[in-house]
Amino acid sequence: MSQLRFTVVKEAFGHKAVDVNMPEERPSQYFGKYVFNRQKMYEYLPKKTFDALVYAIDNKEPLDRNVADSVAEGMKQWALDNGAKHYTHWFHPLTDGTAEKHDSFIEHNGKGGVLEDFTGKLLVQQEPDASSFPNGGIRNTFEARGYSAWDISSPAFILGNTLCIPTIFISYTGEALDYKMPLLRALNSVDKAATSVAQLFDPAVKHVYSYLGWEQEYFLVDEMLYSARPDLMLTGRTLMGHDSAKNQQLDDHYFGSIPSRVEAFMLDLEIECHKLGIPAKTRHNEVAPNQFELAPIYEETNLANDHNLLLMLLMEIVARRHNFRVLLHEKPFKGINGSGKHNNWSLGTDTGVQLFAPGKTSLGNLQFITFFVNVMAAVYRHNGLLKASISSATNGHRLGANEAPPAIISVFVGKQLSKVLDRLETSDKDEIIDMAGKTGKTLGVYQIPNLLIDNTDRNRTSPFAFTGNRFEFRAVGSSANCASALIALNAAVADQLNRFRAAIDKRIAAGEQLNHAVLSEVKALIAYAKPIHFDGNGYSEEWKAEAARRGLDCETSVPIIFDSYLKPESIEMFERTGVFSKVELEARNEVKWEIYTKKIQIEARVLGDLAINHILPVATRYQSVLLDHVAKVKSLFPSEKFDKLAASEMQSIEDIAEHMAVIRDKVTQMVDARKIANKIENLRDKAIAYHDTVAPLFDEIRYHIDKLELMIDDEMWPLPKYRELLFIR
Repeated sequence: MSQLRFTVVKEAFGHKAVDVNMPEERPSQYFGKYVFNRQKMYEYLPKKTFDALVYAIDNKEPLDRNVADSVAEGMKQWALDNGAKHYTHWFHPLTDGTAEKHDSFIEHNGKGGVLEDFTGKLLVQQEPDASSFPNGGIRNTFEARGYSAWDISSPAFILGNTLCIPTIFISYTGEALDYKMPLLRALNSVDKAATSVAQLFDPAVKHVYSYLGWEQEYFLVDEMLYSARPDLMLTGRTLMGHDSAKNQQLDDHYFGSIPSRVEAFMLDLEIECHKLGIPAKTRHNEVAPNQFELAPIYEETNLANDHNLLLMLLMEIVARRHNFRVLLHEKPFKGINGSGKHNNWSLGTDTGVQLFAPGKTSLGNLQFITFFVNVMAAVYRHNGLLKASISSATNGHRLGANEAPPAIISVFVGKQLSKVLDRLETSDKDEIIDMAGKTGKTLGVYQIPNLLIDNTDRNRTSPFAFTGNRFEFRAVGSSANCASALIALNAAVADQLNRFRAAIDKRIAAGEQLNHAVLSEVKALIAYAKPIHFDGNGYSEEWKAEAARRGLDCETSVPIIFDSYLKPESIEMFERTGVFSKVELEARNEVKWEIYTKKIQIEARVLGDLAINHILPVATRYQSVLLDHVAKVKSLFPSEKFDKLAASEMQSIEDIAEHMAVIRDKVTQMVDARKIANKIENLRDKAIAYHDTVAPLFDEIRYHIDKLELMIDDEMWPLPKYRELLFIR
């Protein structure tokens, strides 16, 4: 291999596990150490202030601005006691990442020195520059004013030496410029709608909470190898690279023994997570080599989403300490599985009832079926919108591949529930069918105790699967902000539940009994939502044809998929639930199309640069070596023997020349297509042009580069190969 690549690979494979400074305490003793949680609030706030803040959080009511000064003083003192020097409003702009502007606590003391100060005004709101964040035309570049405002329901935390205060981010004219604001709106909407329906069964219910348990998949690569791959550094994925002879075909990595270096990283990461209140619980090897997963205990959705974004930041920080780089791209390597972020979503009442768990009584089962079929109806009504909520330039590489859900939204129900729904739909009686919870199963081996078997199996091919007491939205991408999917899901379910409650009220007003009214509407929804119900193999070609016959959204072009946000039914739904205005939706789609275009544009530029400046020069040098060899053979042997001895070299020279010619031609086509697309002013049309005319050339160029990788002398190849990138030593 080339001297540079040889040095990089040698040093990367020579890494040893980094020692982790393990705290002597148990996790329970340092969990939440750097979080201004209720325990810290109780210690640092006056009782009157503590009671007012807790009451506002628990009852979802605004906090009196007069209390903010007292909260700020206690929060400042806690932060200073824990080494913080700065504070920041931590928010989630439309970049899928997080943003922060740090200010120190110091103010003039009037005597030539400074003092530490932090007021309620600074806590409650700030004014970061709004002009340079994606805004979809809501803000002009010369109009910079925007506001961040404190989210009291998500506790402040200390990262490094900075107090981070979770906030929303809005424009001067009031539109949301972030993910948190519409997520909070969606959660409030589903709370009100679900509470109204839950009160049909239990009038004591005051609130319904949305819960989220995300499963974060990711890849690790050695930092040295990462730094030698410009495509990984600039796009997050490999734009070229032939398959390794061994990858995931033996399934030996999945749930296998965790490599010692990786385990050290995982432990370090878990400790950092626990100190920041992130309840990281599960870790394991995933299917692909160098692919892993981390999952937490479930939390309220807004907090869980904050924690996922914070985790992605922590992963980058901790990985560097262990000479790794984290890859969150949905498809960093061709030919092996990509990474998702399964969102396990559920609803629960403030009385402790899980609304997606079968009940212990007929009334409990009726409540379960009611919420279950309303979710199915919401997903069916807005299946195109839900697909748009998880679509992106990066997730587009994963969806539809054999390790990911297809780019068609369907709901997996399972055999037992399917039978229940079928019987309910055809029954002419006002009765609910008993639904067993977990049942016992004897294996006939005395060493093994009886197992409790769930009432549904799992379907890995389903993008939206019911898994016992929750729905698993499997199509969410590993690099995404979970809020995008959960805004659409919670809003759609809230709107459907409002429809359901209105229909029930109308029936009761007409003199129907409650149980009869509920069952009648449930039966109607079962029939209505049938097209979304699919328990089979979502990877099959037969399902794609069947889904089209059922009228489901089967579009595969990401820029066109985004159109679902602007369909009249989507706009009306978001406006009814108070989640988005039409202006906000139009602006967000502008952002989506622009980001899609820029990501494809960057990949095209990187691929063209690598092809012309890295691959072709090496291919030319190797071709010259072969030509020199052929010339020497020709000078030594008579022509009849030369033809036999040099045949393979001559074929290689010819093949290399052909691959090089195609690469040059396709790169030129790609550059020309990009130039044409760049002249298009309409952002939607530009994104479609990049999808249709630029992106398809990537695989064509890659095919010929990967062929050259197999032909050219390994010592000359300039980039680390898959066999080096995918196996941590």
